[in-house]
Amino acid sequence: MALTPSTMLALGTYMPRFDLPQVTGGRLNSQSLVDRPVLLMVLCAHCPFVKHVEPELTRLDHDFSDGVHLVGVSSNSLITHPQDGLEQLADQARRHGWSFPYLLDRQQTLAQALRAACTPEFYLFSPNGEGLQTLRYRGQLDGSRPGNDQPLDGRDLRAALDAVLKGSPVNPEQTASVGCNVKWNPGQEPEWFG
Repeated sequence: MALTPSTMLALGTYMPRFDLPQVTGGRLNSQSLVDRPVLLMVLCAHCPFVKHVEPELTRLDHDFSDGVHLVGVSSNSLITHPQDGLEQLADQARRHGWSFPYLLDRQQTLAQALRAACTPEFYLFSPNGEGLQTLRYRGQLDGSRPGNDQPLDGRDLRAALDAVLKGSPVNPEQTASVGCNVKWNPGQEPEWFG
């Protein structure tokens, strides 16, 4: 496990287009998510940092799913980390009662477009009035980490979600998420990573 910070993709970046399989079957296309804000969450099944935030992800799903499209995505290599396969991801979602779609980014194209570096990592996009979703927040859920005794309350991400839903500006002072590094397919590590 390498402790890795997010790359902090530039605010205002357009949401990448994607069409990916869901771990429970079917596919999800980004074009179906244009009507309201979208929270893309880079997750996986085995990372201790993701395991630590799972209870708050369940609360976010409950509190915000009516106004925001929450979408989980796992981009870890299944060649090197088969423990992040479809069955394990589906079991993770089932155990925590997640209702949001959970996608498998097997070719890692969405992770590369987001410049995702770690799990968990969060990207909040909102419609810009021209039919495009633009990045308003990227960074940490909150200051809680395994073993640091900080409250797991999602305060940073919740503040951004509340601002977007009210049509208010999101505070541009945003703290990078940290966690386990994204596990790239052998020979596919992006040039900007690491």
